[in-house]
Amino acid sequence: MSSDATSGSTVIPCLRYRDAPAAIDWLCAAFGFERRAVYPSDDGGIAHAQLVLGGGMLMLSSVPRDESPVDMLQRQPDEIGGFETESPYIVVADADAVYASAKAQGAQIVVEIHDADYGGRGFSCRDNEGHLWHVGSYDPWKPAA
Repeated sequence: MSSDATSGSTVIPCLRYRDAPAAIDWLCAAFGFERRAVYPSDDGGIAHAQLVLGGGMLMLSSVPRDESPVDMLQRQPDEIGGFETESPYIVVADADAVYASAKAQGAQIVVEIHDADYGGRGFSCRDNEGHLWHVGSYDPWKPAA
């Protein structure tokens, strides 16, 4: 199956944060994301934001105050015992440098940096609101050696 997309990612994770402006700052400082678009909401939150890193993108918004039927299907990690049902993986050139940056920003490291059996080097951490992230130099797009 092919996509009609002409550039960039065709699968884009979407996350919600209680303090989305602070999350944007944290993600940029810890992982190196760059703001592509940020649309504030009337209540001081974020209606929609697009952050980019390399050829990938993350979209995020504030947790809505009034729940629509779709909103009722999603919960924040602290509402379900810190668990996640999905978690983004970020491909980086230097996992050790991003590890140091994430730690400096207060990331909770849940899997220490290590060399993976399948190649690359990486770690897993929780961001400032408890979302789980995997970061590593393993690039699944590169052909197997």
